[in-house]
Amino acid sequence: MCVALGARLRRADRREQIVLAATRAFAQGGFAATSLDTVAAEAGVSRVIVYRHFESKADLYRAVLDRVNTRLLAACGEGGFTDDTIAELVKVAADDPDGFRLMFQYSAREAEFESETSELRAEMTSITRAELGDRVTDPAWAAWAAQLCPIVAIEAIIAWLDSGEPDPDRAAEAIRSAIAAVIRSAQRTGVVRAS
Repeated sequence: MCVALGARLRRADRREQIVLAATRAFAQGGFAATSLDTVAAEAGVSRVIVYRHFESKADLYRAVLDRVNTRLLAACGEGGFTDDTIAELVKVAADDPDGFRLMFQYSAREAEFESETSELRAEMTSITRAELGDRVTDPAWAAWAAQLCPIVAIEAIIAWLDSGEPDPDRAAEAIRSAIAAVIRSAQRTGVVRAS
């Protein structure tokens, strides 16, 4: 969204403009290296306008992460996993690659924001564990698969973004296949161990 400097926008629209600009700026420079002046320039507004909407750089960064989290919840639903979940994650990443990377790559490296990503990953692991149900009977291997499946999905999507988004129509299918391989491995390993 590019708006001429000084153009009058509704407060919510201006806030969204700043959050989108901050997403791009933080994705390029990271939290520590990105100043509010950089965000303001990216948004085409003054630093004063940024401060009218956000108390601090940390407040703005959290708003960026909240926006991504809200989009993920809207796309994937809360507390469940369906056949469309991976496709929806891919769509969110394709629509907002900077935001997706900020949530799953960059914020995890920022001590001040690590908890946001850790909480999301823990929730994803919990959902995965519930979805595995009785499919992986060995508790240790079920825990392994529940932790690994979300990591595989996230890293596969980031690798897909990094490689230029090849064959977007089949990306979710390829990622689901990788996750299925993790589950099959846990199933086989658990059976061999139990013997």
